[in-house]
Amino acid sequence: MKNLVIVESPSKSKTIEKYLGDDFEVVSSKGHIRDLATRGKDGLGVDFDNAFEATYKISKDKKDVVKELKAKVKKADQVYLATDPDREGEAISWHLADELGLEIDQDNRVVFNEITKDAVLKAFDSPRHIDMDLVKSQETRRILDRIIGFKLSKLLQSKIKSKSAGRVQSVALKLIVDREKEIDAFIPEEYWNVLAFFENEGHLIETSAERFKGKKLEMKNAEEAQVVFDAVQGEFKITKLEKKERKKDSKLPFITSTLQQEASTRLGFAAKKTMRVAQKLYEGIEMGAEAEGLITYMRTDSTRLSDSFVSDAKAYILEEHGKKYVGKYRAGKKTDNTQDAHEAIRPTSIQRTPDSVKQYLSPDEYKLYRFIYFRTMASLMAGAVYDAVSVVFSQNDYDFNGSGSTLKFDGYLKVYDYEKTTDKMLGELDEAKAYTARNIEQNQHFTQPPSRYTEARLIKELEELGIGRPSTYSMILDTIVYRAYATFGAVSETSRTKVFKPTEQGILTNDSLQDHFSEIINVHYTANMEDELDKIAMGDENNVEALQRFVDKFYPLLAEADDKMEKVEAELVGEKCPEDGGELVYRFGRFGKFVACSNFPECRYNRALDQEKRPEPEKTGESCPDCGSDLVKRKSRYGTWFVGCSAFPKCRYIQPNENSKKKKKEKEEGDTKDEATAS
Repeated sequence: MKNLVIVESPSKSKTIEKYLGDDFEVVSSKGHIRDLATRGKDGLGVDFDNAFEATYKISKDKKDVVKELKAKVKKADQVYLATDPDREGEAISWHLADELGLEIDQDNRVVFNEITKDAVLKAFDSPRHIDMDLVKSQETRRILDRIIGFKLSKLLQSKIKSKSAGRVQSVALKLIVDREKEIDAFIPEEYWNVLAFFENEGHLIETSAERFKGKKLEMKNAEEAQVVFDAVQGEFKITKLEKKERKKDSKLPFITSTLQQEASTRLGFAAKKTMRVAQKLYEGIEMGAEAEGLITYMRTDSTRLSDSFVSDAKAYILEEHGKKYVGKYRAGKKTDNTQDAHEAIRPTSIQRTPDSVKQYLSPDEYKLYRFIYFRTMASLMAGAVYDAVSVVFSQNDYDFNGSGSTLKFDGYLKVYDYEKTTDKMLGELDEAKAYTARNIEQNQHFTQPPSRYTEARLIKELEELGIGRPSTYSMILDTIVYRAYATFGAVSETSRTKVFKPTEQGILTNDSLQDHFSEIINVHYTANMEDELDKIAMGDENNVEALQRFVDKFYPLLAEADDKMEKVEAELVGEKCPEDGGELVYRFGRFGKFVACSNFPECRYNRALDQEKRPEPEKTGESCPDCGSDLVKRKSRYGTWFVGCSAFPKCRYIQPNENSKKKKKEKEEGDTKDEATAS
């Protein structure tokens, strides 16, 4: 019988099976097969009195998968668990082993950071046992999230009609709300600057008044600016001229968070899209007769590159661009919470250039692969070198600063075209010469409030604060918008920049949490919790003790909040629901405020806030084929017309439109052709 290999994703299985040969069958668990049960204390699936022992149940949509896996395990000579190389993947392997009756301490765990033939075969040469410290860390995280998610969400739903709360989600919301409050409280302050423009050898030199008698110059109003303007109408002398080389090193290779940030800024990709496309590049691309992963595992917080890749990449740079372009390898600083379990996100082969695989990739896959490829190559190339010039023009003790630079050696910029550089030339300047400004101008300015968070900026903030894990950021931000706690859209009609802005419900949710749970829902506590999870993963912290400390802190706060948090009733519209006669109330959704039936979820009637009352249904003269009631023509919430049963919601029959009928007919004809071809 064959050796059985279980991976997470179906798209990996065929590729890996080709590498391993006929003695192996590779199948997929399709992700997690089970989750915490909803029984026990508070329906949490956790026994608080027995060292927080977790009870798991197979997910409904995975029962057939597990049944099939059990049948294959019985027939297999050897079973290998090759789930993803992170804590989540380790936990999935443990769940599989536990559910399928495999020995936990058996050396059957296979880990590879890239899906290439060499990497996979090498991993199967040295399988290990499941790392239970990693499993405990992931289980602790899941229990924490279950307790906070279940208990806080239930409290918020009953008190203020908010839909959910979360350990990291609520802190991210707090950042968004706090920023909005800063903006609301911001008072603009006036300031001025005075600019002097000089012409030299055909180049225009822009300078700004920076100092007076050696001290920093500040102009807070027009009068102060006028004093400076009046004092500098004569000739200027150069009092300082400095020329030097300035080196600019390339950035480090991508980790999960920087890939999400930079892809948002440079490619216009949402974090969720970036991770989806990266997943595909990692799992494998069909390239003619072969299929191979193009990048290493995309969930990582390490900037480390393997010695073999660095050696191959440097040899490639030497051959393609010459010795002077080869740079030093910089591993980057390892922070306290860097897991460093695997490498940075890089191409699996430096020889596989973006253009060589472009024909096999979708436009988005090509864009992201190209970005990762050249970012990695650039990180191993020499820095760019600039000839930099700084100059100070002075008159009557006022110093005007100017600067310029020209690219002397392009270095990594030769391949990394995502950073634009423009020469700013000043020409040859003579310190013995007097210069007269071609133009001097005064400009009024006002200080600006802090900017709202873009997706990239918020991800960077979460990362720097040590909150959550980069692989979860896109899901967290999606949840905040989906729960109608914030909107995500353009700053203005003329801008394409999208930012997060809290809704009324988001502000209410955050304020309620801060009133009663500020000891837990804060940046410091959440970051410390991440440190504890890291220590559990390394075997340096006891997971039961960590959970007990949290429970001892959380439950008293929960009891007090349940007693003292003010209950907010839904605001009545003053109309009856046209479908069941219930009161219509105002609700908040991902697109803002809307009107809905108070009897939700039994009645799902809703309409947009500015939408007129829907017209009364018109009888069509036909009968419903399901229940015999009248068929009526209705207008949907999207403004389109459809024919449905008048007995809705008891009968949910909807008459197919002509377009649907046409598509159905085409599908049936296509299925018939497929069957004929097969036979």
